[in-house]
Amino acid sequence: MTLPPPLAEIVDDFAALSESDRVQLLLEFSADLPDLPESMQTEAMEPVPECQSPVFLSVDAHDPSAVRLFFSAPREAPTTRGFASILHQGLDGAAAADIAAVPDDFYTALGLESVVSPLRLRGMAGMLARIKGRLPQPGADATPGR
Repeated sequence: MTLPPPLAEIVDDFAALSESDRVQLLLEFSADLPDLPESMQTEAMEPVPECQSPVFLSVDAHDPSAVRLFFSAPREAPTTRGFASILHQGLDGAAAADIAAVPDDFYTALGLESVVSPLRLRGMAGMLARIKGRLPQPGADATPGR
């Protein structure tokens, strides 16, 4: 599995834990999701309808060598917020090509499928798919969206 080093480290951290400790680590990640910068508070962010909770993201891929990711997820939804934080910590600042190479189902390596509902896992897949959908396409001259 090809993952950017920060995301690979997160996956390794989850793999080294028992199921109950994985849930605890996911909850810890939820507390680590940074607040949106004030400038982003007024910008339109893309909803992630695959998530059960209201999650929004913005992808700044104007510099494909260092893609910036921004998430808004309610504190009352710690699982979803944890997934957003994992993606933020694992992919923010990575090159577009490295993000595009992340397997769509990388989250299965976190070992959460027996403790997190399939709908929640689908939400994480949806977040990653939306991030990838906002990346510049190889050989395209169009400026990627946010």
